[in-house]
Amino acid sequence: MPGPNLNKVFLIGRLTRDPEMRYTPQGTPVTSFGLAVNRDFTTKTGEKKDETCFVNLVVWGKRGEIAAEYLKKGSLIFVEGRLNFRSWETQDNEKRSTLEVHVDNFQFLEKGTQSARDNLNITEKNTTETEGYNDTEKEKKDI
Repeated sequence: MPGPNLNKVFLIGRLTRDPEMRYTPQGTPVTSFGLAVNRDFTTKTGEKKDETCFVNLVVWGKRGEIAAEYLKKGSLIFVEGRLNFRSWETQDNEKRSTLEVHVDNFQFLEKGTQSARDNLNITEKNTTETEGYNDTEKEKKDI
């Protein structure tokens, strides 16, 4: 009997590129973009350092449409989501894989996005089953 599992991610960072929205063959919107997450720390010797982690994000459905419309490179956001691993084979038979965050919810953390906040408040909560999206490898390759 498997033990308890948890797949939850919380991030705050800035977009590394403008969001790119596409549609699945079933017409479901899917938006992707990168996020830079910074971490400041002090070493044992007292030296202050910082490091940046770059994360690929995927947002489905209405929230993806909102992200594509209101976010841009440099936008500061809070993200809540889950890790998703996917792999595929290229046309040259090379194996590829990626680990990305599938966003369940996000919040704008800067001024000037009030209309976007209002828009997010009226949309339904994203779930893992989005309109017409079937979590299969074939459909993932189509996007």
